[in-house]
Amino acid sequence: MKIVTYNVNGIRSAMSKGFIEFLKAENPDVVCLQEIKANIEDIDQEAFTALGYYSFWYSAQKKGYSGVGILSKLKPDEVLHGCGHDLFDFEGRIIQARFGDIRILSCYFPSGTTGDIRQEIKYQFLSHFFEYIENEKSKNNDLLTNKIKNQKSQNQKFIVCGDYNICHKEIDIHDPKGNKNCSGFLPQERAWMDKWFESGMVDTLRLLNTEPHLYTWWSFRTGARARNKGWRIDYISVSENLKSNIQASGIYSNYVHSDHCGSYVILE
Repeated sequence: MKIVTYNVNGIRSAMSKGFIEFLKAENPDVVCLQEIKANIEDIDQEAFTALGYYSFWYSAQKKGYSGVGILSKLKPDEVLHGCGHDLFDFEGRIIQARFGDIRILSCYFPSGTTGDIRQEIKYQFLSHFFEYIENEKSKNNDLLTNKIKNQKSQNQKFIVCGDYNICHKEIDIHDPKGNKNCSGFLPQERAWMDKWFESGMVDTLRLLNTEPHLYTWWSFRTGARARNKGWRIDYISVSENLKSNIQASGIYSNYVHSDHCGSYVILE
């Protein structure tokens, strides 16, 4: 199974820049999208249907803002919208698809770059999201097949894709010293990432790729992408019980449909 996560910075804009051709070439099984910036009725869903995808969307209430989606060649058993928080659900930040005992989430974490208020909202999201996932892990899994029904949800497998809007380590940002006081690389944010990966989640890219300069976002300003002056803020995290299934992981830096690029993992 090949899974891709991609902040498209506007699904209609990305489609006008060859996103459909990207899907044809790479043929992922599941695609988690962030920052779709569109209502469902404004998306050309037939283009995805023609490629064999089911499509599911969770738009922000504010037009042209945020929003997430999932494309899948397999029909999910269930699709869940939101995370039970009024503001974050208003902003369309989380959608989840369940395939048996596997849960795949597409998540768009808030950015704090516009000021102190949004930075505080970002911290609130991090706290709520961590508790949300921990609660999902600890629930009795009444939705699984009869064979494992009513067992504890350590049997559930989580794949949490998205734009986390945080660089975890110095290797994940082109200028760690110059950006040490910038939202997205603040000590409190990076400490949250430490806690996230210590909680039983695996960074699929870094498990297999230890080299530097693997970035997933570049500023539109100052020709940052051409000079690869970027940040790695997009992740595919999987629960520990999927670690042995990871076959390959990487980024799609050669495709340009957005200020981000896609990331992928291939699971056995």
